[in-house]
Amino acid sequence: MKHSAQPEAVFFDLDGTLVDSAPDMIEAMRRLRVEQGESAHGAEAIGAVVSKGGRAMIRRGFPSADEARVEALLPRFLDLYAQAIATHAALFPGMDEVLAALETRGVPWGIVTNKPGNLARALMAELALHHRCAALVTGDCLPLKKPDPAPILRACEIAGVTVAHCIYVGDDLRDIEAGRAAGMRTIAAGWGYLDGENPHAWGADCVIESPAGLLAALGLD
Repeated sequence: MKHSAQPEAVFFDLDGTLVDSAPDMIEAMRRLRVEQGESAHGAEAIGAVVSKGGRAMIRRGFPSADEARVEALLPRFLDLYAQAIATHAALFPGMDEVLAALETRGVPWGIVTNKPGNLARALMAELALHHRCAALVTGDCLPLKKPDPAPILRACEIAGVTVAHCIYVGDDLRDIEAGRAAGMRTIAAGWGYLDGENPHAWGADCVIESPAGLLAALGLD
């Protein structure tokens, strides 16, 4: 999906698309398992489902937990994660070049994530991305989350751009569904936390295997 005209704006999912945040979540899960009298081993399994959200990570980290226990463990897990939110987190390799290319060309970029606002803002600040971002719409900004298109439409309002002339990049089916429902071109991030899913099956306009490939797909090369 290469277009001769550059997009009016580009929006990204946060975890698994823009930022490799899984290591810090895995460490939080290790600490939680130890607190719960479990072995720290096994926490690594949550890395594949980071993009599915906190409850999915609890279910993977505590496979025998019923839904009541999942809900009970979630606040503590998020608290442990917040305590060391950017110890290991970093932009995926090549992503800083993508953001720099957008900024050089005057193309605003933003974030639309289901991550809670306090965690998303803290992560963006720790990575010194908050001042560069034209819009940040988090999971608690609106009554609806992705796959509903409302957060993406809100991001376009904040950035002052036209939805049809923008692109959304994400590493989960919900991202592509939200982007398509909003009327935006979509790119599936093949480098993300896919948990064995085939991003080619999501109906995105294209699938890109690495951030470096975004430059051509966005018409920035």
